[in-house]
Amino acid sequence: MPAEETHEPTDEVLMMRLRGGDEAALAVLMARWEMPLKSFLYRLLLDATEAAELAQETFVKVYFQRERYRTEAPFAPWLLTIAANLARNRRRWWRRHPTTSLDAPAEGTDSPMPAWEPVDPTASPAERALAAERATTVRGAVAALPHDLREVVVLAEFEQRSQVEIGEILGCSPKAVEMRLYRARERLRRSLAGQV
Repeated sequence: MPAEETHEPTDEVLMMRLRGGDEAALAVLMARWEMPLKSFLYRLLLDATEAAELAQETFVKVYFQRERYRTEAPFAPWLLTIAANLARNRRRWWRRHPTTSLDAPAEGTDSPMPAWEPVDPTASPAERALAAERATTVRGAVAALPHDLREVVVLAEFEQRSQVEIGEILGCSPKAVEMRLYRARERLRRSLAGQV
């Protein structure tokens, strides 16, 4: 009797199962991608509540757009494209409907670190404090970038995506991604000089 396979199906296999009517495949994708997606959206929107809401909305779109998924395409860029588009739409809505939230942090303070951000369990309390301080400084500098530059930094540095993948996700050429990334890194270098 042959041994059963113990490896997990890839995202692409799960997406094909979902396209074929296996709705349990979506639950596996959601469990696998919930935290990375929330972190990605948080870095774009700087709002943990909105990030969590848009992560759920992204999975709803994955379900309803499952027939549009190209079988030869990697799943992660397709998912991140949907999420990035939702984040862009949310930012446009915010610009058209400005409000002041009573729960929002005061001007000039950082948004609280969402609970899904990774923490090194082996670090000492002093190392954690120093890492948290550095992370806050870097998050502040990234948050100060214009949205188009922040998107490429988040995708390149935090999501570890190639320039080709970033271009697919954002709907622009790899050369445009390269230029945005260069401008973003130059701004970050200037704003973080001597701080980190």
